[in-house]
Amino acid sequence: MMFKRTNIEDQLYRLRAKQLTEEDLLDQVKAIISRDDQKDIQVLETLNNGSSAISNDFNIDLLQTGNIYHLDQIKEICINYRLRFLDSKYFKGELPYEAISKIKQLEKDHETSLKGFKIIAPSKLFKLENADDPLLFAPLGNGYYYLIHKWGNDLNPFRRLLMLPFKNFENLVFLILLVSFAATLLVPNGLFTNNMGAAEFWMIFFFMFKSVAAVTIYYGFAAGKNFNTAIWNSKYFNA
Repeated sequence: MMFKRTNIEDQLYRLRAKQLTEEDLLDQVKAIISRDDQKDIQVLETLNNGSSAISNDFNIDLLQTGNIYHLDQIKEICINYRLRFLDSKYFKGELPYEAISKIKQLEKDHETSLKGFKIIAPSKLFKLENADDPLLFAPLGNGYYYLIHKWGNDLNPFRRLLMLPFKNFENLVFLILLVSFAATLLVPNGLFTNNMGAAEFWMIFFFMFKSVAAVTIYYGFAAGKNFNTAIWNSKYFNA
């Protein structure tokens, strides 16, 4: 005698049919999805309009130590790569759903509502007031921040080198001196005198230095530029 094999899916379906009608099941699923959608909206509103909270009620035992960073470390990275560290409400880029999901999961695991979100990103990704690689943080308190999510593309490998002149005043002066010296070397011998000696060379160098410095200062004032040390946490475009 051959017995029919048991189809577990079929058995599961029959058991559910005894307990719930299809209408009741759909109503329950809709309610779950609706609650989840409301949570998404709440998280987005906090990200877009949230206040600058200084801490959150995290369960320290559930935190991943590899995601904890101090403000001094964040500041150094922002200065080196000319990035800004600002409240998430100033961010004008698109927040990936994965970031929202991670926030919801953290809130569930830690049984709290997170606030005070901050983002590291280039200036162009922020809605700055007029006075390629975002990272989302939440404050832990006492100057520490917890990295929640990173998205987008990595920074140009030469970005740190390219932004070095804008790091501080000393670096900019050194670059101006270097450019002036190179420009002086390019001046053809005999252009101003038949035989250019040391005195004539340094006189031309001084002229080049003044010219390059003048152009740099004009560009800096015209474009409202400032050094990395001054803008890393400023919400103003021309800080």
